[in-house]
Amino acid sequence: MVVLAAAGAGAWYLLRPPPIPAPEPAAEELAVALQAGTPADFPLTMETSASPDEQYALVFEQLLAAVGEDAGTVKVKSVTPLEEGDGGTATATATLAWSWPVATETAWEYETVAQLTYPGPTDGEAGTWEAAWETGVLVPGLEAGERLAVERTEPARGEIVTTSGETIVGMTPVHRVGIDKTRPGWDTAAAKLGNVLDFDQATTDDIAAQVQSAGDKAFIEVITIRENDPEYDFDAAMAIDGVVGIPDELPLAPSRDFARAVLGSVGEATEEIVEESKGTIKPGDRVGVSGLQAAYDEQLRGVPGLAVTIEPAEGGEGESREAFTIEKTDGEPLTITLDPAVQLRAEAALADFGDLASAIVAIKPSTGEVLAVASGPGSEGYNTATLGQYPPGSTFKIATSLAMLRAGTTPDTTLPCTETINVEGRTFKNVPGYPQSAMGDAVPFRTVFANSCNTAFISQHQAISQQQLHDAAAALGLGVEATALGAAGVFGDVPAEAAGTEHAASMIGQGQVLATPLAMATVAASVSAGHTVSPWLVKPSDEEADEAAAGDLTADEAATLRDLMGGVVQEGSGTVLQDVPGIVGAKTGTAQFGDGTKAHVWMVAIANDLAAAVFIEEGELASTVAAPVMHDFLTGS
Repeated sequence: MVVLAAAGAGAWYLLRPPPIPAPEPAAEELAVALQAGTPADFPLTMETSASPDEQYALVFEQLLAAVGEDAGTVKVKSVTPLEEGDGGTATATATLAWSWPVATETAWEYETVAQLTYPGPTDGEAGTWEAAWETGVLVPGLEAGERLAVERTEPARGEIVTTSGETIVGMTPVHRVGIDKTRPGWDTAAAKLGNVLDFDQATTDDIAAQVQSAGDKAFIEVITIRENDPEYDFDAAMAIDGVVGIPDELPLAPSRDFARAVLGSVGEATEEIVEESKGTIKPGDRVGVSGLQAAYDEQLRGVPGLAVTIEPAEGGEGESREAFTIEKTDGEPLTITLDPAVQLRAEAALADFGDLASAIVAIKPSTGEVLAVASGPGSEGYNTATLGQYPPGSTFKIATSLAMLRAGTTPDTTLPCTETINVEGRTFKNVPGYPQSAMGDAVPFRTVFANSCNTAFISQHQAISQQQLHDAAAALGLGVEATALGAAGVFGDVPAEAAGTEHAASMIGQGQVLATPLAMATVAASVSAGHTVSPWLVKPSDEEADEAAAGDLTADEAATLRDLMGGVVQEGSGTVLQDVPGIVGAKTGTAQFGDGTKAHVWMVAIANDLAAAVFIEEGELASTVAAPVMHDFLTGS
């Protein structure tokens, strides 16, 4: 009896149905399938023959395009305890948490519910949990046939304005002119358009090739023309068969070339920009691509708005329902110190230098505001004004003079101004045409400075160390790091170590000494202000504005330098500036390069509360090339 009872118990155990599996792993598998966009990978119970995967694709088509194919996530938030039914069946409810990163710092988050059922074992083996399929699993309240629509609202780009509130770069009406291949005459439009717009043959041929290779319904944009631009005959372009002008608005400066190298431009985001933005910027977005527009793009661009709506089934009744909304945030304006009138004067003064890099930088010494940053047409778009580094030549003698003053030299100290001077086998001499009347064995320093006697300055190379030159230059704002500028710019380089002929050359601003027009304008501004000036182009934060400029220039040192620079105008190489209203002083600079037959030419000047530097890449003498440009700039002639 005992043995039989034991055998019966074993048989009952073998016939017992397998236990109901926990629903949690099944819920996780469902979440994985939904996140992948393939809900049919999970066992589903359905009341329709529609494909779940196709329904998923239709519902989320626009959302996936907006956020990226792999951007959304689906997680299991909770699963209710299973409830057992008859015949080994069971049910449970899974709550799924969805998250779509619709903006850089914002996600659309919501929850849906999936009903899970367990049909019981099959042939003595444990069964598989299934989910009841309905579109409400994808989005709460979503009915069959409905889909999501996504609309992006572009923010208004911030303007670039002056410190007085005047708009420099604002939204400007334009026409995007191009060739529409759906219109008759498109096949001959490129040649005609190139003729009307005065393109060269190579440009015209390139446009024609783009048109030929484009699709049958393509629009090939050729140029953007601002309304009423006198440079182009817009009406003649529109008269060409196949040519279309699409109205638009772009952030533009007063003219095509106004401070272009500094302000930069706005264009369609490149693939690299889109990738680096990590979702912030989408293909087709307009962003800053150069200059201040690029450096402050995030501030100027703003944040797009986004509206996700539930749209009724195609051909069905009903209205759109709001599912999620982000309000757009318009871009913030950027305040800069450029004075449009001063900038235009600078650009006009450089207009004739189409074959040479050139620049003018003007600073308001009392505040450090940069009023003009102009690079001439010969710079070909490069920002020579703040980035172009060249030997400053004799304009550097302002720094050399400061080092000499600190070593005990006075304006009345006499120095030898000879025709030549030899340092370790290298012969240095003065510029051609140096006045004989200003030469001698004992010439007052003020006369040496006014006429820029190279040999006199070099005669002091053993009394003034390279470190002293470096320190004096730094006191004037030359050879230091750009801290307050707020834009791309460098302030040159004055090595702290140099010996022999290199050190001798440094005394007159050559050798390894480098400066930008921005740096030399800063030197003049520091002399004018009576302290080291840290120029700024972009309005700094309150914390930055309160920072004192680094440098140890004293008021007495600056006053002596102003007196020396005044002598340049009164009797030296800058007499052309004598009729400039409020002129205080100036200094010319000629820096030979190459085989010594060519020279960079410079001039710095102070007039009232304005300090400026002029640079021309090549010229005979600063007094005959750079000085007249400075005169035109300061007088507006």
